[in-house]
Amino acid sequence: MSSIPWQDRPENSKDVMWRYSENPIINRYAIPSSNSIFNSAVVPFGDGYAGVFRCDNKAVQMNIFAGFSKDGINWDINHEPIEMKSGNTEMIESAYKYDPRVVWIEDRYWITWCNGYNGPTIGIGYTFDFKEFFQCENAFLPFNRNGVLFPQKINGKYAMLSRPSDNGHTPFGDIWISYSPDMKYWGEHRLVMKPSPFEQSAWQCTKVGAGPIPILTNEGWLMIYHGVINTCNGFRYAMGSALLDVDSPDKVKYRTQPYLLGPAEIYEMVGDVPNVVFPCAALHDTEEDKLAVYYGAADTAVAIAFGKLSEVIQFTKDNSL
Repeated sequence: MSSIPWQDRPENSKDVMWRYSENPIINRYAIPSSNSIFNSAVVPFGDGYAGVFRCDNKAVQMNIFAGFSKDGINWDINHEPIEMKSGNTEMIESAYKYDPRVVWIEDRYWITWCNGYNGPTIGIGYTFDFKEFFQCENAFLPFNRNGVLFPQKINGKYAMLSRPSDNGHTPFGDIWISYSPDMKYWGEHRLVMKPSPFEQSAWQCTKVGAGPIPILTNEGWLMIYHGVINTCNGFRYAMGSALLDVDSPDKVKYRTQPYLLGPAEIYEMVGDVPNVVFPCAALHDTEEDKLAVYYGAADTAVAIAFGKLSEVIQFTKDNSL
């Protein structure tokens, strides 16, 4: 695999995370049919990277597309959406697909997304090569969003974070964890994290949801997440981080009171949905102490931010609620 995307911290910056100077890395019209490309997931693959991208077309139909890159910055995205075959079920109905996450577990790449089946729920699929894809049973009943798998089994079971919701633009949302013996049947649902009290940390007082695949560190599972405040101008999404217990990830050890990154640049504040920083993927290099987080900007384009992994962990501990 090539070295993960990286750009050094700008001179005179003291921010724990900083934006790539050439953001956004994928614009809304990167493929002929697209109205917007955002909230997408990438993983190391071969000598570069592969990804699953949310591309809304010009009818604003939501679907997921595969793409490839040598450097994690410049992407070739397929012009046709992913076609699913039957995996562990014959029921692969899907009215829409959006906000994917991707993770390698054991012997294949697993994909989760918000799947349209009588309302939003968590779709699950897998691929070995990002050319042929297999759809499995939905994980949960509607309504649910932000399904994020852990990269390894926990106590012998697959584990997934999610955010139960309702059928619209949910004015609430907690992070939960669920377990499965086989990626088909899910249970043992446990609450992980609620929105914060307004007085303590207003940027995440309306709802929270898991972002990229959690990263195993010496301090616990590093969970990058989004938090939302409902302002007089609508929802505002920003990015925070938490450390979860390694063996019992429903236990939050630390959680950022200030956000890591909030909408401030024009491409984050202006777009189809203004004022959104929505993280969906992260690449990390422990030896080089590097973290690269991919995020959707204003529900319109894909951007990337960088940080030192050790600094993000320390910031989370030093600035915890």
